[in-house]
Amino acid sequence: MRQTQELADEPFSRIPPELAHHLRPFLDAIRKEVVAAIQAEIPEYDRPTNDTYTKTIHTGVELGLNLLLDRLSTPGISAQEVINIYRGIGRGEAREGRSLDSFQGALRIGARISWRRIVSLADADVLPREVLGLLGEAALVHIDEIATATSAGYAEAQLHLAGELQRRRLRLFDMLIAEQPPTEEAIRDLAHAAHWPVPASLAVVVVDHHWERDTLYPILPPDFLARFDQRPGCIVVPDPGGPGRTRAVDSALQGHRAALGPTVQLTEGARSLRWAMDALTLARRDVLPGGEVVRCSENLATMLLFQDEALVDALAERHLGPLERMRPPYRARLADTLLCWLQCSRNANEVAGRLGIHPQTVRYRLRQLDELFGDRLQDPDARFEMELALRVQQLR
Repeated sequence: MRQTQELADEPFSRIPPELAHHLRPFLDAIRKEVVAAIQAEIPEYDRPTNDTYTKTIHTGVELGLNLLLDRLSTPGISAQEVINIYRGIGRGEAREGRSLDSFQGALRIGARISWRRIVSLADADVLPREVLGLLGEAALVHIDEIATATSAGYAEAQLHLAGELQRRRLRLFDMLIAEQPPTEEAIRDLAHAAHWPVPASLAVVVVDHHWERDTLYPILPPDFLARFDQRPGCIVVPDPGGPGRTRAVDSALQGHRAALGPTVQLTEGARSLRWAMDALTLARRDVLPGGEVVRCSENLATMLLFQDEALVDALAERHLGPLERMRPPYRARLADTLLCWLQCSRNANEVAGRLGIHPQTVRYRLRQLDELFGDRLQDPDARFEMELALRVQQLR
């Protein structure tokens, strides 16, 4: 690295220091011509109504030319001053959200115009021709150092901005799923700072994954907010009912066990998260299918039944006790027949078709159930509660 810098400094050390004195009187004219060319050729820098911006361009061009002459007049000057200044300019370009393409284009224009003027001075015998080659080499080194320093500062700022943006998005994520509901105004303020388009609604997805064994996280659309530094992983889906959202969620989570909570308002993310967690728990138990994204909206009845299993067990104890008198294998067949009969509006032929058995077998079992339960099979409330208890048993 030191050897490279010594090579870069060499042309400056071989140029007579008094050369800068010959060039300084022409500096203002060169600056004006360079600025005019930049504004003519690069629309982004052409802002005639913005005096501050125009002054900044003039100052930037003058700075580059002055630094070159300073290095010519004092060969011992380190390139570090150039590097520090243009690193700062690169950081500023990144913070302003501009591409470096325009800046680098302006740098090329500045180099072209400046060199044209310097050659014309040599032609007019103002500048000694014998130093023209060295001056050209020094100018190229100077421009290269400016470009390199600006790019480095730009990349450094982009990295910092990306990190800051990610931190803001993580804070926004935590706010959206907080148990203490945030205000919509607070969400909008932080969303603006995080460059996150505020949706009309959202839903929360929870994802089962062995992150420590598999670091290939789901690839998500840029407006999805996610945290995979915890188990289960968690994703906030903006406007889940929007075009292509269902396909985007399914595609990103293919091969993962996941549950999608209900669509809620901006301030109700915690509710969507709770329901998604409940659904994921049931998917882990195979109560709900776990091979694809489980959607709470499609499994509300099952989720309701499993909100308090002890309560459903008490219901079963109250209404299904007579089945306990039967031997286990036959008890299960009678329970299946009873549930199917309740679901089929007590139609024996339909029960036979669903269970794949002879109608006579169904009637025989129904007579046994009638002996076990008696008048309770005629009570609508009792039948409803029996069906609930039997459904939970079957899902388990």
